[in-house]
Amino acid sequence: MLAAVIAAAFVAGAGLQRIAGLGMGLVVAPVLTLVLGPALGVSLSNAGAIVTATFVLTSMRKDIDWRAFARLAPLLVVGSLGGALVVLRASAAWLEVFIGVLILLALASTLMASGRIHVRGRLPAIGAGIAGGFMNATAGVAGPAMTIYAVATRWNHTSFAATLQPVFLLTNATALGAKAFLGAVPSDTGLSWWMWLVALVAIAAGVVLGGYASRWVPTRAARRVAITIAAVGGIVTLWRGLSGV
Repeated sequence: MLAAVIAAAFVAGAGLQRIAGLGMGLVVAPVLTLVLGPALGVSLSNAGAIVTATFVLTSMRKDIDWRAFARLAPLLVVGSLGGALVVLRASAAWLEVFIGVLILLALASTLMASGRIHVRGRLPAIGAGIAGGFMNATAGVAGPAMTIYAVATRWNHTSFAATLQPVFLLTNATALGAKAFLGAVPSDTGLSWWMWLVALVAIAAGVVLGGYASRWVPTRAARRVAITIAAVGGIVTLWRGLSGV
């Protein structure tokens, strides 16, 4: 049953990311937090996001805005390191509360982001980069912070979705490496070796299926699915965390 849940989450997350440019963290992190706990669940989501971003990047590389990525990269690293420290210090119950609240606030902010808002300059990039890295390390979701930044700066969606892939690759690698170095990742995962193989195959299958589905599934519809799943996961995670405090 656990392997089936992990596989389904990774297939859905990878497929949505292939279609819409994001979705892995939004779908996988809340689900794995519920079944594996906050520290291990988010860390496994980080690992899966690294693999997914690598796969998706190869098909979207021609549209990546490397200059925009270079502006965000050091800020993403700073935010990821700060988030790793929070994961190290917080108890499991409070971490679940924090993750649940963070996911719900991020989704609400994304939904309220209006095309009428227009910002420019370095300050918005600083805020988005640090927030994205921090949220990714703690809750496995950098997408909402990046989406708000993209809407506010009028970032072309094709370029934005492509540039998200190296963003996800960097921030997840930094978050996972920092948490492992600090000892914030459980040494005994309780997962058999074949479950890791199942997760890898599920990611590859999700990317392939997403590639086919992208021909007729609208990007907006894929985002709605990802946001709905993330919202349900965020609510349940928050409730479970509050029950354990």
